[in-house]
Formats: sequence, C-alpha cells, structure tokens
Amino acid sequence: MIGVLYEHPEWFVPLFAELERRGLAYSRIAAERLGYDPAARSAAYDLVFNRMSPSAYLRGHTRAIFAAQHYLAYLAQLGVPMVNGPEAYRLELSKASQLNLLASLGLPAPKTRVSNDRDQLWAATVELDFPVIVKPNIGGSGALMQRFDTAEDLADARASGTLDALFGIDGTALVQEYHPPRDGSIVRVEALDGQFLYAIRIYNDTNQGFNLCPADICQTPSVADETLDFRPVGVPAKASRKIEPVDPPKWLKDAVLRICASGGLDLGGVEYVESERDGRVYFYDINALSNFVTDAPTIVGFDPFVRLVDFLERRLRDSAGLRHEAFVGAQHLARLAEAAQVG
Repeated sequence: MIGVLYEHPEWFVPLFAELERRGLAYSRIAAERLGYDPAARSAAYDLVFNRMSPSAYLRGHTRAIFAAQHYLAYLAQLGVPMVNGPEAYRLELSKASQLNLLASLGLPAPKTRVSNDRDQLWAATVELDFPVIVKPNIGGSGALMQRFDTAEDLADARASGTLDALFGIDGTALVQEYHPPRDGSIVRVEALDGQFLYAIRIYNDTNQGFNLCPADICQTPSVADETLDFRPVGVPAKASRKIEPVDPPKWLKDAVLRICASGGLDLGGVEYVESERDGRVYFYDINALSNFVTDAPTIVGFDPFVRLVDFLERRLRDSAGLRHEAFVGAQHLARLAEAAQVG
C-alpha cells in the first residue's frame, strides 16, 4: 500500500484520482492529524509519498509542519521506502538550506544574508544593493515576503516593528537582493526520477505579488484572509497567469538535476530568474512539493500526474522486490542457525 502524507485539502485530488483509476491501494495520511507509536517496529505502508508543504501554517496547520518531520524520520528509521523523504523535506523547510545547497554546487543565487535578529538583518544590508526582499526562512507560496526599495524603507519597517513579523515560524529570516525579472517572468523547471520533466515560463502579470505557483489551486489568499476559500481543481483563477512552455539551455536543465540529486528530491520544481539588473541567471527557489501546472496537457503536451504515478508504481515494485529479498535472506539465516544447532 502507498501512504500519501499531505495536508492541503485540494492540491492532490488529481493524484488520488490517478491512483484510483489504476486500482492502486493507497491511504491518505493527514499531516494535521498525525499520530503514531514510536515503539512500533513496522509500518502499514510499502511506500510513503511525502506531499507536505511549509505553507501549512497559512491554513491553520502549523503543527503539521514539524510533526511531519518527526514522522518521516521515524519511517526512515524503520526502513520504509519513501518518495521525497526526510532529506527532501528538510530542504523544503529552509530557504537558508536551499541557498547552502546552491552555493555548494557552485550555482548562482541572489546575494543573501540570514539572521534571527532584526538588527543583524539591518546591519547586513550594507553589503547588499537595494532593492532587497526580506523573507521568512520557512515560507511557502510567497507568504510574508516584502520588498524594500530603499534603505530608508527598511529602516522604517525596523523602527515600527513590522520587520519582526517577517521572521516566520522558526524565528529566522533572509534579506536578499531583488532581481527584477526580465520580461516580468520566471522559469520553473520540473524534474522527476532524475530526469527533466518539463519547464514553463510564468509571467507575473496579474499583480499577485510573489506567489508564482503555476497551479490555480495554490494561489494563496492573504495571510490576513481567514476564509481560505480554495477553488476546486479545474476551476480557473479569476485572473489566470500567462504561462507558456519553454526549453531551457542544457546547462540549466543539468543544474536542476544536480540540485534534485544533491537535495534528495525524487520530484521537484526549481525556479530561476533572468535578471533585468545584470542580465544573469539566478536560482532562487527549490520546491520539493511540486504543484504541476494547471491544464498541463494543453501547455506542456502531457499529463504529469500520469508520469508521476508511473514512477510510484515502479518504486512500489522495487519496494516489493526488496521485501522479498529480505524475507528470503531471513529464512536462509534461520535455516543456517537451525542446522548449526542440530550439528
């Protein structure tokens, strides 16, 4: 059986539909209602697919974020096969860790400083060029990010205390040089099982801030909006973004695959911007939880959920093969032990 660890009420309807269409046994593991016995030495799942998002706190599910981290670590200790397991989830949870990874791979990223103190954050800006963005280390869907065009704007936010709200749920924030995107667009590259899946150019032409998720369903309301009126899958946003397929240069595709391999991502979306400031490319976001583009067959020519479930089926078969080998090995050891006792 496949266990799907998730929290968002709508994002994974297409995934569940494809699993059901194929008759694959699966169980929904609601991360906001997690409970398990750490003394239990076996799990009910042959494969666990992690679909948790750090933006859960926007939907009143803050406790799900860290409980999911503990649960994935528990499953890893039991040896349960996972897709986007603990390593990928740790990367998803920390923008600072994402920047660490990019730096270790020698890949370009916007100049950034990380701190848990607003005065340290302010002091760090002398090494940066304005405009800058201040963002929480644990974010999701562009939440809480703010742009400051001048040092005076940031000083005002510091003096008023509004800067404090940008540190997020782990008390850590990043201040980062802002690179206006050329043509008002960014590129998101999706990878699956170590291979390029597709790439799309997303235009920020609907005045929706920093949330450039390509799926209509994840256009997140303001944090202050407590209604959280999620649209059903298939219902377009009122002001849909302009999205088009793109074929990035080989070096960019290869870079994305290196990021996924080094970060433990079986599935992931990596975003980069072509800067209007200096003309260079900068990687700025790594998404272990990939929300596929709305109406993918029309935009990229195929349904990524079909390929995703193809991958899950392969991993499930591999898991069954490993369990069989372990069982045969255990039987062999038991026979050897019995023969030794008889002898």
